[in-house]
Order: sequence, then structure tokens, then C-alpha cells
Amino acid sequence: MATSLLAEPAAGSGLLPVPVSDRNGVLEVLAMRRDPFAFTEVRRACYGDVFGINAFGVRMVTACGAEAARQILVNKDKAFANAPAWSHFIGPFFPRGIMLLDFDEHRHHRRIMQQAFTPDVLRSYYAEMQPVILDRVARFPAGRVLLMERFKELTLDIALEIFLGLELSPAEADRLNKAFIETVRAGVALVRAPVPGGRWWKGLRSRKVLEEFFYAHIAAKRATRTPDLFSVLCHAESDDGHRFTDEDVVNHMIFVLMAAHDTSTITLTQMAYRLAEHPKWQARARSQSMDFGPFIEYDELGELTVLDAVMKESLRLCPPVPAQPRVAVKDTRVLGHYIPEGSMVVIPQMSNHRDETYFTDPNHFDPQRFSPERAEDRGHRMAWMPFGGGVHKCIGLYFGQIEIKAVMHNLLRDFEWFVPAGYRLPMDYSALPVPKDRLPVTLVRR
Repeated sequence: MATSLLAEPAAGSGLLPVPVSDRNGVLEVLAMRRDPFAFTEVRRACYGDVFGINAFGVRMVTACGAEAARQILVNKDKAFANAPAWSHFIGPFFPRGIMLLDFDEHRHHRRIMQQAFTPDVLRSYYAEMQPVILDRVARFPAGRVLLMERFKELTLDIALEIFLGLELSPAEADRLNKAFIETVRAGVALVRAPVPGGRWWKGLRSRKVLEEFFYAHIAAKRATRTPDLFSVLCHAESDDGHRFTDEDVVNHMIFVLMAAHDTSTITLTQMAYRLAEHPKWQARARSQSMDFGPFIEYDELGELTVLDAVMKESLRLCPPVPAQPRVAVKDTRVLGHYIPEGSMVVIPQMSNHRDETYFTDPNHFDPQRFSPERAEDRGHRMAWMPFGGGVHKCIGLYFGQIEIKAVMHNLLRDFEWFVPAGYRLPMDYSALPVPKDRLPVTLVRR
């Protein structure tokens, strides 16, 4: 590949310039979406751990490896900002969500929002979600099923029940679901303009749908305390008495509901696929789940050690958010390379999760790599980071884990499931990583 340089470092700085492919930037982005593993592998072999592309007027640097992730996410000198990077992709659709804030403002909002995810509040969420999960999983049909679609319906039901605390008609739930899908997909639109019928246009339209929905219910939520996220955010206060404005509540609700809905669906789908592909692991997980009743207690979830290992390995092989972008807000460095102000820097954690430095036979499904004896994820603090890292680490990660475990626990107790021999999940990486075929399986009721 022909090579140019992102920018020349100052003479005598001792820093290296970032090599940049001279290939058309749009073609580079398309190649990255089509196969992110091959894209990173080929360019890393050609250029090293730090390389760049120029596309759509943006200087984009990929910084590979756990140590690069540490330097960027620990961010000791505050050289990298989250908001301008994510705003480039989803800013018009999820403005001022918790992931689109930085530094003191982010710290202030996060302190208030953390009240919605304390251990006691998580317990209350769990008590509310258990009956929903038990009922919905029991209703899964036997036979040929697109399992991702079932998970998506279920996680939306859970999110609406636990986060909103509202009874919605099927038509209204479908309308919200469609709006969330369109807002997420809009962030990776190639045509970043409101052309009628295009992804960007649909995303802007759907954002309005979501805003109108939440503003219509916010007065009632402020009037009465109820055990749901919407109510908690309406009443939460910081230590010095600050509360979220109506606009803050709406922005955070839209962002959190999207994040919880999609990331849980992706993780459940990956786990179900791996357990179908490896029936011995499915049997092991089921055997452990059968030691408990369908209503497993909150404190018993930690005893599902097989399911926990399967979840971690599935998150390693396919993290729901495949990369972490940041923007350099001043000239800085990563792994000895000069990063000029204004550059977008991307941590490719999907590829990092298959780094042979830390993971044995990294393309192979092996939940035992997370056993106490091996603990391959502990080789570096950023070797395994499906929930991000640093101050922007996912605030809802514990909620997501208890939800996922409860769903899979009931699925294992109620069903066995299979895929044809030799089946491989065909992935679409154009937005969040989802299977093109929605994971068709054969469900057999036990």
C-alpha cells in the first residue's frame, strides 16, 4: 500500500509520524465495515500498531493494542475527548447523552445518574424484570425461530417495563422500537445529510418521535416516585442538591434506553449462537441452571459460573460496541506517535480482543480462558474491555449483566437449541455488530 503521513512531528520531538494509506478514504471505510478483523490485521502488518486514513474530511487514526487503549482511556493530560468523537457519529440523534459529555460536566452528570444504578436500585430493577423474563421466555415458540428477533422483543419489553414503568400498547412499543433502530443506524450513514428516505433523514425523524414520547410523560414521573429509571432520573439529586432538567432527563433516557436495548440483544444473540455451536457448553450451562429455580435470586446469579464465562467469552469475540473513538483536543502522543489536535483516534477493541499477546488461540471459543487458573483477561487492564474503560466506562454494565444472565438462565431451563452442522453466523458490521440472518435456530421445548 502506498503511504503518506498524517502530520510531521516537530523536529527533535522524538515522535514518529502516523503512516496513512493513500487509498481512497471512502474505500477504506467500506473495507473496515465489511471485515474489521482483516482490515486491522492487514494494515497493522503493513504500518504497525498506529495507522491512519483520511475520509470524509476526517483524519482518523487507529491505535491498536491494550497499551494504546490504556494511554487513550486513562487520559492523564486530558488530551482526548469523548463528545466530539461520538458526536460525529450519533450527535444529532443522541445529543447530550452521558457518553457525549466530557470532563467536569460529564463527572457532574455521572454522579447524579449513578443513583439510578446503585446496588439497592439494581436489586429493585431485578425484582421487576424477573416476572417479565419468565413470562416472555416461556412464550418463545418451539421450532424454527429467528432468535435475535425474539431477544430484541424481550429486551425492549424489559427496557420499557424497568426503565419507563409504563404500560404501552403493542403498536406504541413497535413505534418506539422502530424509532430506536433508525436513530442507531443513522449514525453510520455514508450520506450525512437529511436526504428524504436516507438513514440520516430517518434518524432525525425518529429522534423527534422519541423526544415527543418522553416529554409527554415527564410531568407524571416528576409528580410520583416509581421503581423505574425514568422516575429515578426525575428525582435524583447530587450531594449539593443539583437535579436534572427535563431536557437532561429526556436526553439521558433516550440514550440509556437505546444502549441497554441494543447491547443486551447483541450479547444474548452471540451467547445463544456460541452455545448452539458448542452443545457441550450449552449442556454444562444448563446443568448449572437446573440447580436453581426459574426465579433465581439476585445473590445467586454469581453462582452461574459457566454462564458467566460464556458471557465473557462471547463479549470478547464480539463486543456490542466494536470500537471506542476519541478526538485529540490538543497535540499529543500515542505509543510514541505524534497525534495532532483535531485527529479522531479509534481504539479497535473488537480486534484487540483477539490479540495473541493476551489470548491463547484468540479466534477460538474458549470460556475457560476466564477461569481463575488462566485469567487471560487479566494480562493487561485493557486487554478485555467490552464495556469501555476509564471515566466513560459503561454506567449500566451491571444492569446489563444481570439482565442477560436471567434471560439465558430461563432459556436454558425451558429449551434446547441447535444450528445446522457447519453453520457460521453471517455478521453485518455496518453499524453495531448484528447477524444478517437474525440467527435462525431450532428451539426444542424441554
